[in-house]
Amino acid sequence: MIDRRHPAHSADGSVLVLSDSLAYYGPGGGLPADDRRIWPNLVGDRVGLSTCLFGRIGWTSRDVWWALTQDPNIWAAVPAARAVVIAIGGMDSLPSPLPTALREQIRYLRPPRLRQSVRTGYQWVQPRAARIGWPMALPPKVTIEHLERIRGALSSLRPELPIVVCLPPTHRSPYYGSVHTGRVPTTAAMLRWATGAGLPTVDFYPITRDLFADPDVEMNPDGIHWGFECHAQIADAVTDVVEPVLRP
Repeated sequence: MIDRRHPAHSADGSVLVLSDSLAYYGPGGGLPADDRRIWPNLVGDRVGLSTCLFGRIGWTSRDVWWALTQDPNIWAAVPAARAVVIAIGGMDSLPSPLPTALREQIRYLRPPRLRQSVRTGYQWVQPRAARIGWPMALPPKVTIEHLERIRGALSSLRPELPIVVCLPPTHRSPYYGSVHTGRVPTTAAMLRWATGAGLPTVDFYPITRDLFADPDVEMNPDGIHWGFECHAQIADAVTDVVEPVLRP
């Protein structure tokens, strides 16, 4: 869990960000939640508010829903929030031919030799099977069900609280066979849901598509996470949508 406040619950409030590791990974790996170069903090700086960031590597919309219902740190952050940015969906739309639950349970296997053997087998099969492009980690219908639960919970506590929805980015990762056929149906479903709920959206796809394709731009070698130029451009796009909803 990443939880970043500076200083927490200031008189001006905060931008509450619910995301996966794309919010806090840079070109060399994971970064502290108070790193000034990651996009949630850039957005907070640009709109003059503190930032509360909650996220974890591999989080889908289902994981964010679980965190929202189970983590008292998020409960404490909601009353001080001036806006919520929901930046999930990228993991939902990735090809996951092997069950996500299998990957999550590998860490618990014993003895260590068995754990390493299973992990090695998973790492061999996953990128090859991912080329099929199906099934996804979560079907679009399930993604929308969890997004609506998140929206409903936040709105029941703070009916006036603005919510901004970020549409999925893309990737160029060999770990997923460089395949992302699930992005289009997930994005379409999220856009329909957000439009129907009256929520503004930010599209991460054009920025990540262009920067992953640009050999002169530094991105993370894993082909999933971003460099600081990408964080800056994402922050620009999010700020353009967050600023208007903060106006009285």
